[in-house]
Amino acid sequence: MFDFSRIKTIAVIGLSNNPDRPAYFVSQYMKEKGFRIIPINPKGEEVLGEKGYQRLRDIPADVKIDVANFFMRAEKLLPIVEEALERGIKIIWLQQGIVSQEAAKLAREKGAEIIMDRCIKVEHMDALSR
Repeated sequence: MFDFSRIKTIAVIGLSNNPDRPAYFVSQYMKEKGFRIIPINPKGEEVLGEKGYQRLRDIPADVKIDVANFFMRAEKLLPIVEEALERGIKIIWLQQGIVSQEAAKLAREKGAEIIMDRCIKVEHMDALSR
């Protein structure tokens, strides 16, 4: 089981203002549970009252990000996983339905933890119920 006490800030790649999308309601839940959410989307738009960015590298360097949480197709995520690892993010989380052996290999080579095909909200709810 994942230890959520070791994280505070989650960059959510693929988070937009569409409340019907899983990225939105999962991020809303995590924010309600006290985690800082940083939206990453092509428009760099604000989401859930949080300043958004187009890319991870646009986030100020003094902002520590504990988790890069991915809501995007597996075939498009490798360059963004590389960007997350270059920034020093140590936990790569691929949401339910997303698996990338290439991303897993890269993350492990860089000393990062990778979680694939699991929903961060479901995992957090499970952790709270124990």
